[in-house]
Amino acid sequence: MSKKNFTGGLNSLLGDQPEATKVGRPITSTREVTKTSQEGTKENETRATFIVNEDLLEKLKAIAYWERLLIKDITNQAFVDAIEKYEKKNGVINPIPKK
Repeated sequence: MSKKNFTGGLNSLLGDQPEATKVGRPITSTREVTKTSQEGTKENETRATFIVNEDLLEKLKAIAYWERLLIKDITNQAFVDAIEKYEKKNGVINPIPKK
C-alpha cells in the first residue's frame, strides 16, 4: 500500500486564490520594538507578568469594573503611588547598574 501525499493542501483543490487583504486599523506606531514583550503595546509600554494574591486581584478587578477603567490603568496608578511614597521616604531611586 502506498502512502498518500497531501502536500498540495487546500490550494490544490481550490486552485490559486488571491491573497486576502488585511482588515483592521493600519499600523501607525513607528517605534522600534527592542523586546518581544513590547510587541502589540503602545509607546512606553511593555508586557510584564506578576504573581499576585488572588484576593487582591479580585479587588483590583472590582475597582476597575466599578470605576470603568482598565486593569492596567489601575495597576499603573498603584505603581506610581507606591514609587512616589517610596521616593518621598527614601529619596530618588537610582537605576540598576548595567553589567
